[in-house]
Amino acid sequence: MRVRARYLLVGMMLIATAAAAQRFRMRGDATVESNPSYDGRYAFVRLRYGGEDFRCWSNEGPGWHHDYPVADRNLMKIVTELTTLDARVDSSIVLDANDPELFKYPIAYLSEPGCWQQSEEEVQALRAYLQKGGFLIVDDFNGRDWYNFEEQMRRVLPNGRLVPLDVSNPVFQSFFGIESLEMMGYRGGAQFYGIYENNDPARRLIVVANFDNDIGDYWQWSAEGFLPIPLTNEAYKIGVNYIMYGFVH
Repeated sequence: MRVRARYLLVGMMLIATAAAAQRFRMRGDATVESNPSYDGRYAFVRLRYGGEDFRCWSNEGPGWHHDYPVADRNLMKIVTELTTLDARVDSSIVLDANDPELFKYPIAYLSEPGCWQQSEEEVQALRAYLQKGGFLIVDDFNGRDWYNFEEQMRRVLPNGRLVPLDVSNPVFQSFFGIESLEMMGYRGGAQFYGIYENNDPARRLIVVANFDNDIGDYWQWSAEGFLPIPLTNEAYKIGVNYIMYGFVH
């Protein structure tokens, strides 16, 4: 199914900034909403991780918390407007990788993997999640962040090989027919990598990584008017494609 980009633009312009959360709990300095109870609908799941690496801390808190919850909700609004997927738009979910609740959701999002730290229990749980059908989206990192991302990913999938993805990959054609991956990255050139199940390109992607890029930032600020509309459009198209790919595969 192909949807014209102008319909996406209309949906994007209708997005309102997410309402202030009514109930909160704390972990460190990162404020998160209480997770809703599972009701069978798809919900955006963001993975939380610990550690004492403050390089990724900002006024938005630690790296895993960046763009939350506005980016999460904005993407879900676009998904519900343009697809038949029954997704929650009133809330998103924050989970540790070793939380059994994660297995109720087929897709998880991880931000700032340059500061990603995992316990051995989290490593084993994330490995089981991916091997049982889960799909991991990794976003918002550049430069030397790659080395920690690669190290942590190797702990999860010791034999997994990160390979570059081009625009012809099915993940970029699963809903929108994306024509180019030339996006404004941190250094002017976004790159996309993936890990295939059993390292076999004929099988499904189990991890996709947006290197030298931050599509969550485009989702978060799309309604504020100071980011280029063509880039926010492309970021939403990529996000919708990731979600639909994760469900189909």
